[in-house]
Amino acid sequence: MFEAVIAVCLGVQAEHCRDSLIPGYEAASLAECEAKLRETPVDQARCAEVGAALAVVETAPGLFAHLGQIAEPNPTNRGDVSNMGFVIGEESVAVIDTGSAAWIGEALWRAIRAETDLPISHVVLTHMHPDHVFGTRIFEEQGAEIVAHTKMPRALADRQENYLESLERLIGPLAFAGTIPPKVTQTVETSMVIDLGNRPLELQSWPSAHTSNDLTVFDTNTGTLFTGDLIFHRHTPALDGSLRGWQAVLAEMAGNGAQRIIPGHGGPVLPWPEGSESVARYLDVLARDTAAAVAAGERIGHAVTHIADEEAELWDLFDAFNPRNATVAFTELEWE
Repeated sequence: MFEAVIAVCLGVQAEHCRDSLIPGYEAASLAECEAKLRETPVDQARCAEVGAALAVVETAPGLFAHLGQIAEPNPTNRGDVSNMGFVIGEESVAVIDTGSAAWIGEALWRAIRAETDLPISHVVLTHMHPDHVFGTRIFEEQGAEIVAHTKMPRALADRQENYLESLERLIGPLAFAGTIPPKVTQTVETSMVIDLGNRPLELQSWPSAHTSNDLTVFDTNTGTLFTGDLIFHRHTPALDGSLRGWQAVLAEMAGNGAQRIIPGHGGPVLPWPEGSESVARYLDVLARDTAAAVAAGERIGHAVTHIADEEAELWDLFDAFNPRNATVAFTELEWE
């Protein structure tokens, strides 16, 4: 198989370049690909053997998920540290999250094309964090609706410069090349239904919890819920919204009728509601210890060194994320 690619570079001297996928030119032979390029030329494009597709598993009929590494972004994983997936209906496909960088979105595109030729009508971004949204570019260029919580565009705009700078530094300029922020075209204030052709997806926005802009996607045909980072598995939860809000959202989600979930990290498939138990426990411990530290009059700098320590052996990346969580929790609860 062959596809059309074009070099995308980072840096004024173009010292960091990679081949970026141009969708729509996939072909069984080099000659066929080149014929498509002659028919619809793209300046400086060329044909090459098909690049690597993102590894996905079919977790329910027509529903596929990718398991990101339980790690922070680095040059070795190139930012592939979060879960994402897609759902195939009779008429179109919806993508849920797109990863940290343009190359991941392109690899996800190839994974979709290995399963179906149907158009990709929607990309749903579950929240603003860069490991879930910065692979969106290829889907934007093909005309997909980019859907997110109504608060996500502003929240991302306020942070994207720092996100992009940090991401380039963490994964390296070659993996980062071609990565740009997504442009949301449709927002969800409360709820919305997307129909992919006898395949309705129920989108639900939530009050401030993991972030201020969490959105879930429920595939009613299979009872599968994409939770984004409202649920973590193995990976220490990351609090960037409201601790009390997150606890309340988890309690409300428990009765939503899902059979299984695709969490934002880990899994990639967990039973529901059992799949929420470890996150709920961690948040309860975080809240209990933080409230006790506030009541004891501890300074925040000391409190964050011991809050939720009993959870340390139960999670990966605990030392990287728990102190941040304790800081956010302390700042919130000291005003209760």
